[in-house]
Amino acid sequence: MTKAGLGGQGTEIAPQRRPMARPARCARHLRDAALSVLFLAGALAGCAAPPTPYDLNAAALGGALKGAGAVQIAIHEPTALPPLDSNRIVVRLPGDSIALLKGSAWADRLPPLVQAKLVESFQKKGLRAAEPGMAADYGLLIDIRRFELDPARATAFVEISGQITAASGRIVAAKVFSSSAPAPHDDGATVTGALGVALSNVLGQILRWTAAQI
Repeated sequence: MTKAGLGGQGTEIAPQRRPMARPARCARHLRDAALSVLFLAGALAGCAAPPTPYDLNAAALGGALKGAGAVQIAIHEPTALPPLDSNRIVVRLPGDSIALLKGSAWADRLPPLVQAKLVESFQKKGLRAAEPGMAADYGLLIDIRRFELDPARATAFVEISGQITAASGRIVAAKVFSSSAPAPHDDGATVTGALGVALSNVLGQILRWTAAQI
């Protein structure tokens, strides 16, 4: 567009830039603010403290076990259903619902952790525990049925079923073992300590039973 000037020459007038519409500016600011909030939330989540890891106890069984000293038994990794097949600590709530203890966890998945304590208990009592897959006279199959805190009763419960199998696969004996221990508080140290005591009692029962069967 031109405007008439001296000598008939025209001077071009640059078009003026229109100001940005207010809704567009607001949308951009809102977008930037949302991204900042998401970034901050992600940073805070990344800084969350990991759960405190806890271990378990081997069997606290006094005295020597008679027999089975020359027999070799393969101790298989226990089976368990979720959420027991994890490193989380299970809490049994009213109505038979399940929760997980916050801020605490086992040092490993529960099945291999129980297996390690069972092998340790056997070895301390002179029973020859073999790795699964190695030649062995017997096998010990374990299923973890309960391994939980019941806060309504302030008690930790452990229930484990066991089967002894011959080298041929035939089931020689089967039994269910259980134990409990008081857990007056629901903090990680108290709960894991109570579950450790209950497990130690159960492992002692399994040791005596196994020695008597083989």
